Order: sequence, then C-alpha cells, then structure tokens
Amino acid sequence: MTEPVLPPSGRPSSGRRLRAVVFLCLLAVAGGLGWYYLLRAPDAPAPGGFPGGRGVASPWAAPVPVRVVPAIAEDLAVEVKAIGTVAPLNTVVVRSRVDGLLQAVLFQEGERVEAGEVLAEIDPESFRVSLAQAEGTLQQNLAQLKNAESELAIYRRLYQQDSIARQQLDAQEALANQLRGTLMTDRAQVDNAKLQLSYTKIIAPIGGRLGLRKVDAGNLIASGDAEGIVTITQTQPIAVLFTVPEVQLADIRTAHAAGRLLAVEAWDRTEQKMLAEGVLTTLDNQIDIATGTLRLKAQFDNADDALFPNQFVNVRLRVRTLEGAITIPVDAVQHGSQGTYVYMILDGKATVRPIRLGPTSNSRIAVTEGVLEGDEVVLEGLDRLREGRAVTIVDEAATGTPTSRPAQNPNRGG
Repeated sequence: MTEPVLPPSGRPSSGRRLRAVVFLCLLAVAGGLGWYYLLRAPDAPAPGGFPGGRGVASPWAAPVPVRVVPAIAEDLAVEVKAIGTVAPLNTVVVRSRVDGLLQAVLFQEGERVEAGEVLAEIDPESFRVSLAQAEGTLQQNLAQLKNAESELAIYRRLYQQDSIARQQLDAQEALANQLRGTLMTDRAQVDNAKLQLSYTKIIAPIGGRLGLRKVDAGNLIASGDAEGIVTITQTQPIAVLFTVPEVQLADIRTAHAAGRLLAVEAWDRTEQKMLAEGVLTTLDNQIDIATGTLRLKAQFDNADDALFPNQFVNVRLRVRTLEGAITIPVDAVQHGSQGTYVYMILDGKATVRPIRLGPTSNSRIAVTEGVLEGDEVVLEGLDRLREGRAVTIVDEAATGTPTSRPAQNPNRGG
C-alpha cells in the first residue's frame, strides 16, 4: 500500500494562502468605502442644489428652513411682576356681648351678609326682667323726687314768711338734689338694661362673606369666648399684598407720587388667566432689610368673587407705557459671549445682528438699538443657524401649510 504524501512541515498550503489574500482584499475594499462615505469632504454643490450633482440631499448642507417675523412699533406696557397674597380689607370674629343661651342661629354658612343683619339670638327673658327692675326703681325714685320738690316749694314760702329756719330749707334742697342724682342713676340703669337686652340680637358689624359657624343653637355662650360664633371677611372690595425689589422702587414711587393710579393685574398660578384688575393704593413705609423688598397693597372691586382670601396670585404692576417702542418676540433674542443678538436674513443667508434690549412685557421685548420697524428677525429654526448659513424662509398660510418665499434683505439702519 502506498503511504500519503504529506506537505512539508512549517509551510502553509495553497488553499490557506488563497483565503488570506481574499480576506485582505475585502478589508481594503471596506476601508475604501468607509473613507469615501464618512471621512471624505463633501463635494461642492452642483447647480441642482445637491452635492456632486447626484440629486441626493445632504441635511448638513441644504438650506435651513426658518420662519421670520417683523419688528413692529407699538405701545409697550412696562410691568413689574411679583407674587402676591389676597387679603380681605376687614375680618371680624362675631362674638356675643352678653352671656346666655344661644336660642337661634339665623344665617347660612358661606352666604353673603350686609352690615346690620341679625345673625343669631340669645334668650332675652333674663334681660327683660332686669329691665323691668330698673324701670321700677326709676319710677319709685321719680315719685320721691316729686314729693321732695313739692315740699321744697312749701319750705321756700314759709322761709319767706320767716316761719322756718334757713337750715330746714337747706336740708330740703339737699334732699331734692340727692333724689335728682339718684334719678339720673336709675335712668342710666334703665338704659344699660335696654342695651343688654339689645345685645341678645347678634348683628353683623360689617358686610361680607360668612365662614363656618363655631357654635350651634342650644349652647350656653359667654362674652369672653375667643372663637366667637362665626367669622365675616369683607371680599368686595378686596386687597392683594405683594413685594417688589428695592431696585424697582424708584420708578414705582415716582409714578405713585405723581398722583397717577397705577393699574395692577392679578393672574392665576399658571399666568394663563387674568382674575381681576385693580389699582395700587399703598406703599409700606420701610424696606425689609432681610429681603431688600418693599410691601405694596393693591385694591380690587372683586365683584365676581374671583379673588379669594389668602389665595396666591401672580401680580403685574403697570409702572408706565413706552409709546411707539420697537418690539420683537422674546423667543427671537439670542444670548452669546458677545452679548444679545438676533438672526436676520441677508441675500438668502443668516447674519447676526447685535441689539440692545429694553423692558419686557408678556412675550414681547423692546429693542432700543439694532432693529428698525419692519425688519424681519428669525423666530423659528434658530438651533441650526450660524453666520452665513443658507436659509429658506417659510411662510405660514392661513391654511397652516408652509410655503417658501425668497429671502429679503433687512433694513441696514440701526
């Protein structure tokens, strides 16, 4: 039998050599393709607008779609924003002024009452008895005084006839004066008894909205009870207390000292809905050194009860109005290392325009330098812009469909 011939040891076979050559070729081809598509610089745009004229758009080289808005001239309200707390102008705890049995509660919790309305009644019988006693004492002393004055008249005639001594006349006059004083005391006691009897009807001292009652009918109540029967808060009108920083105090004081009524708006927590509009009434007399702020008070009619006591609101105090100010949306303003700027469109490309800003009101801001009325600034598409980047201006039609239009040159003034 013939033995198989083995290849020489230490030398690779021709099959293994062929596989290694093929692998190296494939690796070279893959590297070339990766360099071509990933690392190679893009070709210059062809007339068709795409690199190399191959008709395939590159998102990094294509013009950036943007939306622009014009700067407008308008009256801009300069406002101071703060967080405030709604506070009633008056709050009263209704208490009984006499001790007794609470006979009836005549109000409904949460309802509005007017000043002078009867809210509750206390059993009046004991006070009527006291009044009758005082009136009886008054009548008794009144009869004694009448008799003393009649005798005094007789003594005066007898003294003129020299029938009695002067001492008797003086004693009778003293008795009459004493009874007159006693009569005044009796009348005061009658008035006091009537007053105590009137206190058995508990009336509302102010108009406002009632809270929850603290005691029910049938309970004994005392005049010294701290909780009282019910609480009344005056909500029409109502006040809002808020604080402003010390740096804004000069403008507010100047406007307030001029006698102008500064308008104040109260907004909800989300600042999406205005709850009420009022006027500034009072400035505190000193600045809080701990916070560097000053407390202010505004008053609102609150006819619809939109403001509720102890409610937190966002306050907008209108200090003054800039007439004919050039304004743009706040979102169009950009901030960089060299200051604030906006993007404008020049010859179809984005350009940076440095600006100076004024006060802000809601979503618009005044521009004091750098933009003129009618200049168009970029509002949307800002994240992909840079100096000289090609852009396409997109218009929002009434139907909501975006349409392109040629880029206009901005006003170079300002």
